[in-house]
Amino acid sequence: MFDRLRPFIPTAVLTVLIVYFTFHALTGERGLLTSGQRDQTLALRTAELKQVRAERMDLEVRAKLLRDSSLSADLLEERARSLLGFAAPGDYVIRTTTKP
Repeated sequence: MFDRLRPFIPTAVLTVLIVYFTFHALTGERGLLTSGQRDQTLALRTAELKQVRAERMDLEVRAKLLRDSSLSADLLEERARSLLGFAAPGDYVIRTTTKP
């Protein structure tokens, strides 16, 4: 009986390999059917990168203003009040709780 099936073994092996690679080409991590998910992830990461870059630019500007060569009195006063918990008589203080 094995002798009768012997000619079909290479064809069966090739068929299984073709099905295996086709399945993974369609549904794998980088498959054709997951391109929409990759596009969504890319858009999300691009928006996150844009936000982080904006925060970095803001921090760089604030750090530049706190240097000795270009010290901003307003920014220094704002940071001192924030860190020490003081307020001017005309200031309104709104306390918020931070979530850990």
